[in-house]
Amino acid sequence: MSGHSAPFNLTNHFLIAMPGLEDALFSKSVVYVCEHNSKGALGLVINKPADMDLKALFQKIDLPMQRSDLQGNRVFQGGPVQTERGFVLHEATEVPGADTTKASLYASTMTIPGGLEMTTSKDVLEAIASGSGPRKVLVSLGYSAWAGGQLETELGENSWITVDADQAIIFDTPVEQRYDKALALLGLQAWMISTQAGHA
Repeated sequence: MSGHSAPFNLTNHFLIAMPGLEDALFSKSVVYVCEHNSKGALGLVINKPADMDLKALFQKIDLPMQRSDLQGNRVFQGGPVQTERGFVLHEATEVPGADTTKASLYASTMTIPGGLEMTTSKDVLEAIASGSGPRKVLVSLGYSAWAGGQLETELGENSWITVDADQAIIFDTPVEQRYDKALALLGLQAWMISTQAGHA
């Protein structure tokens, strides 16, 4: 496969690990790409649960968890970078009366084209703890990162396949079904994917 001649942007896409990708964290993973440009890419693995739920995480950071709808939600291993930090992927929040293209309710938020936001400041956790905050959230410890050109190289090596992200898979699909559901967006099932490089 020749290299991509024109730049392409995988922001708001899923990276779905091919069977040949045997890295401990990334094997059979689905990564939601929060940002992708010439400098590199940043994303969160959405189907590798950590050994704690949100209630336990909030206890660990001394926040009372008042959202009964979220208490049992798993915390995820978002990737190998900064695994001591929390990253909150959530539906877009609107600041009343503000320019919605620029404003977020929280101190440190990345707005992702396609309707999601990723917040790293503690204020979003405080909002969730108090019973408000975004309704749909995925909390991960750590994130995944690629240097400029690295993700493109991995795609060329048949490590990943890509598809437009579907928020229902992130927020509404049981964890153990997310890999298969992401493949289904491409009309594929796991048994159809060869471990050999090559492109139909």
